[in-house]
Amino acid sequence: MKKSKKADKKENKKPKAVKKEEKEEISLDDAFADDEGVEYAPSKPRKEKKKGMNEDEMEEEIEEAEEEEEKISSSINSSDDPVDREITFKASKPLAKVKKGDKIKIDGVEYEVDSHYILIDHGSTKEMALDIFEPKSDRDYQLRYFDDQVESTLDFYELRDIMYFKKPMKKIEW
Repeated sequence: MKKSKKADKKENKKPKAVKKEEKEEISLDDAFADDEGVEYAPSKPRKEKKKGMNEDEMEEEIEEAEEEEEKISSSINSSDDPVDREITFKASKPLAKVKKGDKIKIDGVEYEVDSHYILIDHGSTKEMALDIFEPKSDRDYQLRYFDDQVESTLDFYELRDIMYFKKPMKKIEW
């Protein structure tokens, strides 16, 4: 007995349908399990994006700022010796209680506190920092002190470009 061509086609279609079902049931791990010997093309090297200043420009900027700081320091003739530091304090509360939004007046200029945090924890003492800004000019400054010796260690710094530079002060109140 001979089979008809239609019967052959039907028999051939059924196994193909079964194969489709088998393909759908294969997991991704199984599908890519035999790619161990395959070598992929190497990745393209990343192009570095240039942002801001290059290294030479950065060094030049720092040198200029340092020279300016030296000029200011020599003209003020200030010393880090606590005996020469004559700062008048007027405190309405302990400096540790000063928080964001509080006002601080330094040499008659009013600043606003942006944040108050521990700069470095030395174990027995903490080096603290108050980030402040002048609302009129929106320039950034910083007050640094050690929590156990506020009056003798309080220093005032101004942010210029990327570095803080020490500034003299005579009177501070909060």
